Amino acid sequence: MDLHSTYPALCDLRRRAQRRVPKFVWEYLDSATGNETTKALNRSALDSIGFLPSVLHGEFTPDLSATLLGRKFPLPFGIAPIGMSGLIWPDAEGHLARAAARANLPYALSTVASQSPEDLAPHLGSDAWFQMYPPRDPEIRKDMLDRAKAAGFNGLILTVDVPVASRRERQTRSGLTNPPRLTPRLLAQVACRPVWAAGMARRGMPHMRMLDKYSDTSGQGLSSTAHVGYLLRTSPDWEYVNWLRDAWDGPFIVKGVLRPGDAAALERIGVDAIWVSNHAGRQFDGAPATITALPAVRAATQLPILFDSGIESGLDILRALALGADFVMLGRAFHYALAALGARGIDHLIDMLAKDLGANMGQMGARTLRKLPAPINLQDLPVIPNGKKSSPKA
Repeated sequence: MDLHSTYPALCDLRRRAQRRVPKFVWEYLDSATGNETTKALNRSALDSIGFLPSVLHGEFTPDLSATLLGRKFPLPFGIAPIGMSGLIWPDAEGHLARAAARANLPYALSTVASQSPEDLAPHLGSDAWFQMYPPRDPEIRKDMLDRAKAAGFNGLILTVDVPVASRRERQTRSGLTNPPRLTPRLLAQVACRPVWAAGMARRGMPHMRMLDKYSDTSGQGLSSTAHVGYLLRTSPDWEYVNWLRDAWDGPFIVKGVLRPGDAAALERIGVDAIWVSNHAGRQFDGAPATITALPAVRAATQLPILFDSGIESGLDILRALALGADFVMLGRAFHYALAALGARGIDHLIDMLAKDLGANMGQMGARTLRKLPAPINLQDLPVIPNGKKSSPKA
């Protein structure tokens, strides 16, 4: 089967993924929080950014490579962490780690994934990052870092935009709890998704394996959108960031930054990169679109910038790079691809994004990602009498 003919865009993979997972799993993956305004803003703000096509450049093959933290990657994107990936598809973390290693791209594992760093050690490539939700106990912190390093993770991500559990009303309505409990309502949904159900039967229902060592997994007293990790963790402060910077031997990235002042302060205390993100709208429904916040953060720091939230195509990746990002990470997109087609879906998405990057760079006459033209705001184009928008002057 020619996957590019059948699934030429992420929306095709998304539709198939929805048909292959139980509804409560879909709501976990696809939902945001509140009225999902921030999630919608991410999409509309990206769509408002355009480029003027440039002509008569002759034949060329665009260079899609990107450099980040002293490493050169064949493509300017990687796989972002999502908690409990294994709920979305059996062995999700293993499939994603192996695909990233094959493609020489970064893969990030969440503290609250359904597989532990030790589980993934045999499958990691040379650029594996561990994403930490911050434990309160310094001994647990140190042990987590030691485990991640021993397993082969060479980068550390501290996520700072989850000080408390978000409400995620759509997820709550689905009946999903943490840890997942298969009520009669959810079992009825599982029965309608035999491939997902068979995979889960072989592996067992997922839980947050890294945390087994540290806590009673009963999760008593937690809301339905919180999980056992909240019993261990704290809301970090600047002192916490300094502690991690000193404790970790390797690249240190802080994820969840939207304010320029925070980016500048993080640069001063010695972090290695900033990750501009609004958590894809899953934490706070009053945040700006990430792409809207990006230029001001770029102006505030010389550090490398990673970017996520709302990315669905190679063109979206180019939009982020043109506005100041050095690298782009995708979370939901890779899980749509995995749920849609299994392991081959991940490879297909990587190839799809690469082809889309090349096609759009050809339209712009951009031979490298470092030579992208300045973006334009499509909403600012003047309107002419027949209702069509005119082109701005070059």
